[in-house]
Amino acid sequence: MKALIFAAGRGERLKPLTNHTPKPLVEVQGKPLIQFHIEALLKAGITDLVINVSWLKEQIIAFVNDLCKKNEFAAVNVKFSIEADYPLETGGGMLKALPLLGDNPFVVVNADVFTDFGFSQLKSLSDDQLVKLVLIENPPHNSGGDFTVVNDKLALKTEQSHNYTYAGIGLYHPKLLEKPLEGEIFPEVFSIVPHIKSAVVNQQAGAQLHLGQWHDVGTPERLKEL
Repeated sequence: MKALIFAAGRGERLKPLTNHTPKPLVEVQGKPLIQFHIEALLKAGITDLVINVSWLKEQIIAFVNDLCKKNEFAAVNVKFSIEADYPLETGGGMLKALPLLGDNPFVVVNADVFTDFGFSQLKSLSDDQLVKLVLIENPPHNSGGDFTVVNDKLALKTEQSHNYTYAGIGLYHPKLLEKPLEGEIFPEVFSIVPHIKSAVVNQQAGAQLHLGQWHDVGTPERLKEL
């Protein structure tokens, strides 16, 4: 199985730090965020990685290449999906990376989350599923949540349901982006969220909960707490 690490974001909310340091290289407890993910994926036996890069991409490419020269990362095979000087968002970034990811389901993780999630815990897609999201209890900055769960299936949130927040970790099938939702072509820049919601409506989306550590390193205040 392969994994896609989303690392192309500009990190607007972490300015001015991200004016000179790409968010995936921001350090938490003395280690760049992206290194935690590479280590966790490697521990789960996932060694074929695709990393999409845009803002300050040269720094990320240099860091990861140097990291993979170390003996403990020798098994890691990394390819970079290089975007323009502007990120293509989650949908555009994933679509561009698909030729490097192949035809089978792949893991996705956002580089800007800090978590103890073990990727070996990620349950496989069933034959009728296009996506499975890892969800967490709602953090203070997203108290309304993103989705709910009904019989282990991902469902759209309601005011009455117990809602959860998407952890930025999931398992995706390339067929999720087999065709655009509207029109004849995909836009260059677009979000994956409408495609996930389409899969939810069509009963093709699963969910699993993570009850361990999870933080979105999105602001200077959250970074300082860690």
